[in-house]
Amino acid sequence: MYSIKRVTIDDYDAIYELWNSTEQSKRALNPVDDSCEGIARYLKRNPDTCFAAVKNDRIIGVILTGHDGRRAIIHHLCVHPDYRRMGIAGHLVSLAEEALRKEGIQKIFGLVFKDNEPANAFWEQQGYSLRTNINYRNKSLHDQIPAGE
Repeated sequence: MYSIKRVTIDDYDAIYELWNSTEQSKRALNPVDDSCEGIARYLKRNPDTCFAAVKNDRIIGVILTGHDGRRAIIHHLCVHPDYRRMGIAGHLVSLAEEALRKEGIQKIFGLVFKDNEPANAFWEQQGYSLRTNINYRNKSLHDQIPAGE
C-alpha cells in the first residue's frame, strides 16, 4: 500500500529522480522550468493541487497540476515503472481534479506526446478527450528551453 501527500519543494530530488526513471518523462523535462527553482515557483503558485504517492518513504508517483484562475493544466504525471497498472496514476488524477474543483476550476487540459500510446490510452480512460481542432503553439523565451518539434 502507499500513502498520498501534498508535494513540497523538499520532495524535489525524489521527484526529479522519479521523472528520470522513464524515457517518456525524461523527454518532457527542460533545464529551466523543471529545475529546483522552477518547481519551487510552480509549487508557490499551486500549493494545494500537486500530489505524490509514497511507499516506504519513497515517492513512486507524482502529479503536478496548476491553474491560471480559469483553466488548469496537468504539467507532469509520472508513476515509477515498477508501480504502474496499480491504479496510482488514476488516484493522483482524481485527487488533482478534486483539488481543482475546490478552487473553482471547471476545465483541465494536459499535453501528451503523440507517440506515447500508453499515456494517450490512459488519458482516454480518464475521460480526457483528444482535441483535434486546435494547434498548440510554443515559443521559448530562454535559450536553454527547446522550442519543441
